[in-house]
Amino acid sequence: MTHILAIDQGTTSSRAIVFDEKMIPCGSAQEEFPQHFPQSGWVEHDPADLWASTAATCRAAIEKCGNPRIDAIGITNQRETVVVWDRKTGKAVHNAIVWQDRRTAEFCRELEAAGHAEIITTRTGLLVDPYFSATKLKWILDNVDAPARAPRRAIWHSAPWTAG
Repeated sequence: MTHILAIDQGTTSSRAIVFDEKMIPCGSAQEEFPQHFPQSGWVEHDPADLWASTAATCRAAIEKCGNPRIDAIGITNQRETVVVWDRKTGKAVHNAIVWQDRRTAEFCRELEAAGHAEIITTRTGLLVDPYFSATKLKWILDNVDAPARAPRRAIWHSAPWTAG
């Protein structure tokens, strides 16, 4: 008997649904977690909350379905939310910066003013906007005690998008 676990780790909650061999849901669970707003326009999540709520909903959905063997897992998530882990400890170095967060808007304006928007869009297919992950990653590496964890962070200051 085949069972599929679907996981949706969303912006305000985590959800899990187990489908049986006929693709009929046989167990589901959902759990909200807190959002943090340290400043106006900033949105963060505690990565431990994301993991705990995801694991708890998966366990609960599987249990409600009678603890079947899971043959496949499908995952959807927040996509542009960024978490950086310390490779030695496995712990997050900062809260997750959520896709809605606007803290890097000024840096995005600087990139555009410096004429980098066209090359970024050409190379990535993306607009220069705080929604996307790269500027959030830069903010974490520049503002959290991360230099020892990410010794190559200087590439951000040498405009890596212009390299051949």
